[in-house]
Formats: sequence, C-alpha cells, structure tokens
Amino acid sequence: MATSFVKGNSQPRWLFPFVLTAVFLLCALPLIRLAGAGAASIASGSATALVLEKSFWLATWNTLTTSFLGMVIAVLIGGVFALVLTLTDIRGKWWLSFLFMLPMMIPPQVTALSWIGMTGPSSPLLKTLGLAPPLGSPQPLYSIGGIALLYGVQHAPLVYLALRAGLLALPRDAVEAAMLSGARPMRVLLDIILPLSLPGLIAGAALAFVSGIGNFGIPAILGIPASIYTLPTLVYSRFASFGTSTFGDIAILSAMIGFLAVAGLAVQERALKGRDYRLIGLSGAMATFALGRLRLPIQLCLWLMLFVMLVAPFLALVSASLVPAYGVALSVKTASLSAYEEILFRQSVTQTAFSNSIFLAASAAVMLLALSVLTAYVLTRKRGRLVGLLSAMIEIPYALPGIVIAVGFILLFAAPLPVIEVSIYGTIWIILLAYLSSFFAVGLKPVLSAFRQLDPALEEAARLSGAGFRHRLSDILVPLIAPAAGASVILVFLIACNELTVSALLWSAGTQTLGVAIYNLDDSGSYDLASALSVLVVIMVVILMLLLELLAARLPKGVVPWRN
Repeated sequence: MATSFVKGNSQPRWLFPFVLTAVFLLCALPLIRLAGAGAASIASGSATALVLEKSFWLATWNTLTTSFLGMVIAVLIGGVFALVLTLTDIRGKWWLSFLFMLPMMIPPQVTALSWIGMTGPSSPLLKTLGLAPPLGSPQPLYSIGGIALLYGVQHAPLVYLALRAGLLALPRDAVEAAMLSGARPMRVLLDIILPLSLPGLIAGAALAFVSGIGNFGIPAILGIPASIYTLPTLVYSRFASFGTSTFGDIAILSAMIGFLAVAGLAVQERALKGRDYRLIGLSGAMATFALGRLRLPIQLCLWLMLFVMLVAPFLALVSASLVPAYGVALSVKTASLSAYEEILFRQSVTQTAFSNSIFLAASAAVMLLALSVLTAYVLTRKRGRLVGLLSAMIEIPYALPGIVIAVGFILLFAAPLPVIEVSIYGTIWIILLAYLSSFFAVGLKPVLSAFRQLDPALEEAARLSGAGFRHRLSDILVPLIAPAAGASVILVFLIACNELTVSALLWSAGTQTLGVAIYNLDDSGSYDLASALSVLVVIMVVILMLLLELLAARLPKGVVPWRN
C-alpha cells in the first residue's frame, strides 16, 4: 500500500499528527494535569491553608537565597574560566575545559557527598592528613552558605558555556583595532569585551539561578539534616508524610517552583530588553591576549581551583569508600574494598538500582532517539505556527525543574488508566515516561543540529527516484546523522542514569535508581557504601564523556559542551 504524502511536501500525512500527539502526551498533558490539581486545590481552600504556613514561606525564602547566592558564585567561577580559556594563550585549554565541565555532569547528590567527605570533623581524608577539626565541631556545609557554595560549583559550567559562546561571537576586528590603537588589555576587556558579552553573562546567570531553584540533590543531602528546607525538599517531605491534602499541596508547591523558574528567566529578558547587541564584523576566533609572565601564575590558579572543586572532593569520596566506617582515618591497616564488594555483590538494593538505572537510561535514550529523528525531520521540513508550538512543548519540561515534572506524572497516573483500568503508578514505567518528557530536549538537540546541516536536495533526489519515506530515512538521512544520533544516545544515557530529581518522588520498592540508592544509603547512615557507589558513578560519567569526545570531530558545533 502506497504511503500518502502532504501535497507539495515529502512528509507522509501521518507523520506530523503522530509527532504532535506524542509530544503532547509526554510533555504537555502532565503539566496540564498539574495545573488542574492546583486550580482544584485553590477552589477547595486547601491552598490557602498551605500558603498561610510559615514553612511554605521559609522554604521559598531559602530557595531564593540559596539560588541567588549560588548564582553569584557560579558567575564568578564560570566567568573567570570563560574569560581566561577563551581570550588568553593559556596552555592546556582542552584539559581545563573538560575537567571544568565535570561538576555539571556529576549528579548533585554525589557532589554534596564528596564535599561532606572533604570537610567536617569526621572526614576520613582530613583525619588521614591530620587536618580534621576537633570532634564535635559543626559540619560547615549544613547551612544556607554550604548549599549555595555547592550550587555555585555545580552550576558554574552553565555560566562558562553561555559566556564562552558570547565571547566567541564577538567581532575580533573591533578588539584588534582597540589594541592597535594602544588600549591596554584591561581597558579592552572592560570597555569592549564585557559590555558586548553581557547577553551571554546574563543568560548564564539566569540558567544558574533557575537550576538552583529546581536542585534537589544538594539541599536534600545538606539541608534536611539541618532542617533547612527549600521548595523541592519540602515537596519531598510532604509527599513522604502522605495525607489527605498531599496532592493539592505538592501541586501548589510545584507551581511555586515553576513560577520562580519562569520569573528568573523573565528577569533575564527584562535585563536585556531595550538594548541592541547586534554585532558587525568577523567572529568565531577571538584574538587572544598574551599573558606573558602572568601565564604560569594564572594557570596554577585555575588548576588549584579545579583541585578544590573536583580532585579533592573525589579523593574524599575514595577515602570514605575505603574505610570500614565514616570517621575512621585511612591507612594501610584500615583500607578495605569491602564497601565495593557489598554494593556490587551482596546488596540486592544496589544491584537492583544498577539494573533499573541502566534499563531506564538505555530505554529512554533509544526511544528518544527514534522520536527525535522523526521530530527533527518535522521541525526542519515543515513550517507554520504548530511547528513553533511543537518546539515549545518539547523545551518546557526540560526548562522546568525535574521535581515539577515528577509531580505532574504522579497526578496524571495516580488513578488507573481509563478504559483498560491499569495503573502504572509505583512501577518502573512511570519513571520511564517521566524521563522521556524531561530529557526529550536533550536528545533532540544534536539530532536537530545534524538535520539542519543536511542538504534537502539529497532527499528530494531520492524521492523523485521513487524512494519511499522509510527508505529515504533509513538509507540516506539516518546514516548521515549517525554521529549526532550516537551523541544523542550518550547524552541522554549520561543524564538519565544518574538523575535523582525526577525519580525521588516516583520510585517505590524494586524501582529505585542509582540516584535514589545513593541518597537512601547516606540517609540510613551507610556513608561508606554511598561513597563507593558514588565513586563508580563518577567513573561512569568520565567514561561516557570520553566517548562523546571520540565522536566530537564528527558532530555539529555545540553538541559536545566543552568543545563549544
């Protein structure tokens, strides 16, 4: 049977309705259900009771405070790395950029655990070095400042990426003209480079702020033990103590999280409104400033920052995973691999978490690849308002905090599915659907970039030769975008395999993921097991990033973040 096509187009008639329906069910319907639950809570009056609670406003204040302070720290750290690695003749740029991206790729709960192991009186690493504070000293990270500090470390790469992209777009002839006119490098930086790169800096700051709003792993590890709640951890706490008004409460709390995230992006737009940043001139290869005698000191400073942000916390994790109990100094006598044996061969919970995470990440990566290929085809071949709506529906779930998406799916599937009367609530399938919604935009980006680089004439020639849509897709288009497809799979797998924010509310007995397992092990006092599992997760992250690096030369620009 011949496939019918849209008149004047090479798309089969079923393609756009299929893609639009799939995107609506995955990305829009859960948020519509969330909005409906919030409206019902307001109508019933339970929302009023929640808003009048002191805990609601305290959590909101904590969320804003930690996110703002974290944003400031991220701007400082990310700004320094972006300026130095983009504008100067510093050595080892690839290594510095690759390592600087690691904190963003490492799960936030792992970051929090590693920094706990690096500080405080019970730190095995500090005890080994003889630098541990006296017993009974407070853990400095269990505070607003501690949460904000780790937000800054975790989100600094976002500022780096945004600012670096802006710096690479600057007209190098304007910079060179200023330098030839005798302007000193600092004057060029302050009068030309920074003002013109302000959009990138503001965008990076907004991304860091919004990421802090929705971060669950860091405030869960650092805040809950000190009774410091942010809105995401308050949602988790309310859901854990389930009651008659729980669904309405978490709907309102999730709406507040979404509102703060949207408000942060709106402030970004307001800051740029009314300013003209259009650039004229050659761009893409910034003129570098020769550091001269300052190169070695600046290089040492960057490596020292990376040591504090990355290497020392990882060494603390390794130390904690090798001792029999948290607080014991690492030595030849106390060193043991028993924690790794426990999580890999004895603990059924961690074995289940490994299998669940690999299954969920692999399934989400493969399913999103298939859907991304069809969606990218539609977005690059079709025009009209519905195409813009389709793109927006895909982007919104990724822009919103993961815990908001999780609540939307809980509300959507809390009751059995109509007609078939089957419930997926409490099963692994609801987590998979939430992953498909949350990470759709991640999987789509490299595929869409590759499709935009293809010449439509190739497909058109095949169509005129009688090739059907399936053959054009499998024999021409897919082979040409294969490297981008591989990057899409790796990116989705990398993020999904370690995430906690989405699955924290959706897991049940037998469906826990690696992120949930690490959090639960730490929460139950098994810091050595949590550290061992975290070390394995970090190793996996590095391996996947190196696989992306191997593909980088064949990928469109911007797909591999540290090669932006």
